[in-house]
Amino acid sequence: MRGSEVAYRRMSVEQRRAQLIGAALELFAHAAPEDVSLDDVAHAAEVSRPLVYRYFPGGKQQLYEAALRTAADELERCFTEPQSGPLTLRLSRALDRYLAFVDEHAPGFTALLQGGSVAETSRTCAIVDEVRRAGAEQILLHMEVPEPGPRLRMMVRMWITAVEAASLIWLDEEKQPPIDELRDWLVDHFIALFTVTAASDSQTAEVARSALAIETSEGAAGALARRVLPVVSDAAHLL
Repeated sequence: MRGSEVAYRRMSVEQRRAQLIGAALELFAHAAPEDVSLDDVAHAAEVSRPLVYRYFPGGKQQLYEAALRTAADELERCFTEPQSGPLTLRLSRALDRYLAFVDEHAPGFTALLQGGSVAETSRTCAIVDEVRRAGAEQILLHMEVPEPGPRLRMMVRMWITAVEAASLIWLDEEKQPPIDELRDWLVDHFIALFTVTAASDSQTAEVARSALAIETSEGAAGALARRVLPVVSDAAHLL
């Protein structure tokens, strides 16, 4: 234990907490919270169980919430994207990061979002909801709408919910279709929901016109338009 003792003396409180949280996150990435014990975390971090309690006197629940907060911060950063270029391209890059996180932390992500975990509390639910709201706020920021109305805000939050649900289904379906196809499909869903909402909401229509004006024919919006046009043409008799 001499090496561990030396490492302990050299670590600050923040560094030690970060080490324990990192070990917990790695374990939660491969198992549901209820299947991970403090002994597992101590072993993974190469420290003693009493040391884990020293930094997390509330036990596994406190450590789980701290790990969840760290994971939530990472998920929120997935939606952070420079405000330049077509909106669909920004969404694609954000989804690449989000789905990579889902892929890497599959069991923990599933246990977290499906609920029913013994570690689930009002605090953990609030952290998860904060991620959803932060993602929605980032997308609205890219739309450059200082005061989004209820229809536009609801549309964005509905899409975030769809992304979350699709991620869980994707894991349940043994990660099929391939992750890049899932990303493109989710972008298509956003475009469809965006345009349908624009048809009945003037604010969304204005935002959609501005967003579509900088899309390219080679981009996601152009590709979807070409695929949808034959379907719409076949329904011309409904006009």
